[in-house]
Amino acid sequence: MDLGSYSAYLFDLDGVITPTAEVHMRAWSEMFNAFLGTVEGQLPYTDEDYYRFVDGKPRYDGVRDFLTSRGIALPEGYREDPPTALTVRGLGNRKNATFNTIIDRDGVEPYPGTVAFIRELAGRRARMGVVSSSKNAPAVLKAAGLADLFPVVVDGNVARQLGLPGKPAPATFVHGAAELGATPAESVVFEDALSGVMAAAAGDFGLIVGVDRGVGRDALVAAGAHVVVADLQELVGL
Repeated sequence: MDLGSYSAYLFDLDGVITPTAEVHMRAWSEMFNAFLGTVEGQLPYTDEDYYRFVDGKPRYDGVRDFLTSRGIALPEGYREDPPTALTVRGLGNRKNATFNTIIDRDGVEPYPGTVAFIRELAGRRARMGVVSSSKNAPAVLKAAGLADLFPVVVDGNVARQLGLPGKPAPATFVHGAAELGATPAESVVFEDALSGVMAAAAGDFGLIVGVDRGVGRDALVAAGAHVVVADLQELVGL
């Protein structure tokens, strides 16, 4: 694995650069369990549900896929629905409000190993971008003190504006590579979510690095990761 032979480096945000995946998990759990408590006969939402139906997907897709798994049908609603609305988009907005409350209160501390690796790439003048389903990506990068290192950020807002389907479709990664002046074959993707790894595999990216934050090595490899690490610190110096 010669990391220096690639032209562009694309990072997922939540779970790769920052541990905001943990905050997202807490926000999803609070939101879904409060909702399920109002639906007769439903078991609690679990971390397994997060990894199977929500992790790495655009917010409303995660809501829709989880509800479908439980046989629950709600109106789609509108993007402007308030968090109190009993619609797919209302529940998604409720989750986002919970996430922002936690971020504002606790801040964001990036993974030290990822920071070390990113700064090494920056020292090589590598072209780097962030590709995230989150619409909060710029704010999270700013809070983590890393915004200046990523000239390209393809987040949920960019995807909506350009009509790009979210992960596991490859479109957002392909767009990120193009914005950095590279083809997928010339680019590396760093992902911790199965849907993100699947997206990179579908886009035929040159190297797909799975970061195992809990999904499991075998699952990441099965989804298309070429190599799996527990932390990007392992790649410093390569």
